[in-house]
Amino acid sequence: MKSFLKPAAHRMVTLLLAALFWALAGCNLSETKTEGISGNSESITLMTWNLHNLFDGKDDGTEYDEYRESAGWTKEKYRGRINAINAAIEKIEPRPDVIIVQEIENSQVLDDIADSFTGRFWNHFANNPGAALGLGIISRFPLEVRAHSITINTDTTPRPVLEARIQTKTEEFVVFACHWKSKLGGDDVTENVRRASARVILRRIRELWETEPDLGIIVAGDLNENHDEFFRQGAAKICALLPDDPYCALLSGYSGADVQSYANRQNDFLIISKNSPPAARHFPGESIVFYSPWTSDLENGSYYYKRNWETIDHFLLTKQFFNNTGWDYEKAEVVNYQPFGNANGIPVSYSIRTGAGLSDHLPLLITLKMNSD
Repeated sequence: MKSFLKPAAHRMVTLLLAALFWALAGCNLSETKTEGISGNSESITLMTWNLHNLFDGKDDGTEYDEYRESAGWTKEKYRGRINAINAAIEKIEPRPDVIIVQEIENSQVLDDIADSFTGRFWNHFANNPGAALGLGIISRFPLEVRAHSITINTDTTPRPVLEARIQTKTEEFVVFACHWKSKLGGDDVTENVRRASARVILRRIRELWETEPDLGIIVAGDLNENHDEFFRQGAAKICALLPDDPYCALLSGYSGADVQSYANRQNDFLIISKNSPPAARHFPGESIVFYSPWTSDLENGSYYYKRNWETIDHFLLTKQFFNNTGWDYEKAEVVNYQPFGNANGIPVSYSIRTGAGLSDHLPLLITLKMNSD
């Protein structure tokens, strides 16, 4: 059985405005007679995965050329991809309870993925009007969703930021599902767009923490930026992801003398810490800091480009997941085994010609455990 609730319309707003609209009415509910994906009330597994150009078999006019019916793309090939994705995810143990996906064409694609599982799920899709691809979230827990669309002068970020409140029975937390601007067009040009997405997330976190200071926040998805992007770019400019480093603090304008006004300076970059719980060592204490599993728990990367690993897929967690109460961070994992990766753990990209492979990205998992101490 499947019931649909009326989707909320997406609208564009400038960066200076609230960039928010309620999308709770846009959540679809898919269900069968069995339990959820995992059903384990003591832990939650979250997955983020860029599915690499997952188009359905119907021409709407926005598809990439190779995914049009005239190029040989069909509903049967699309259904084959859905089945392969389902079969691959079913191999993951424990199976994910919350799945964040990028590069899917529309809400029907997200529904088809959700319907391929046994259980009861809530899901929501978001994109910009006329865009070829969007992003979505599937959850065995009820969702309360907002979409944040961002325009900088006349340029709009390719995809909105999807804010989803995960409503578990014991404790709620918020996930910002993202697919930030790629580096196509050059690092200097595109960095400002990624920083604009970080700006909206930071502003929204501050709004949430005004009334819910204990609310845990997770930023998840393909951010198109490595956790150590600052150093990869020669430590010369502020990136949307900035390590908790003394030189970064100096470059961003913090000199140590004017702590009170610094909160206004951390307006468009997320500070990454290798400490758990994440706490600023070189930035002021009131800075918003995230823990990245890439800094200590994970190796290699999730994306392999020009024979180099990149860590552009992320889970970034705030301090509330390390306080030994409620949902706490337990572990992270890159799913680099077959069929996701080859014998060397490198992603097996989908081939339109053969129908083999899955994606040019590997899935990334984190596990949260319930701690009542």
